[in-house]
Amino acid sequence: MIGREPQKDNDLFFTCSLIEYIARRTKNKRRTVVDALGKASIEKIYDLADVYHSDNIDAVSDDFIEQSNLQNGDFDNIADAQYAIPTHWDIGKVYKRLILGISREKQIPVIDALFEAYHSFVSDKIDNYNSSFYYDAPQNILYTFLEGKMQ
Repeated sequence: MIGREPQKDNDLFFTCSLIEYIARRTKNKRRTVVDALGKASIEKIYDLADVYHSDNIDAVSDDFIEQSNLQNGDFDNIADAQYAIPTHWDIGKVYKRLILGISREKQIPVIDALFEAYHSFVSDKIDNYNSSFYYDAPQNILYTFLEGKMQ
């Protein structure tokens, strides 16, 4: 462990933050970005996060947008936001915590938990910056996912 958390937790944080960054740049839903990147690229990002984290995030995101042939969409939760907009790092942390919780509770690999998180109804709730859900307590977000409904 380096720092305050295990290195792989920090790698997951970067992976989720990059997904968020790419989604914002391409105006796509987060699940669309995850699907376009695919499991192999997401595993690569997760495995090499410490390297990618040292590079310019615009260059890293451009490379993955190009490799995945991700087209621009029309989902713009930034433009729709009426209040303060969380950073891609803020949202990366929300997803990291959710994914680690799913992995632990369901006893599944982190990357499988990532796909479950981004394909759940909870992802739409997190991405609505006009609600307070994304800054709710991490355990409440996890319980909402596990229960399959809002608390």
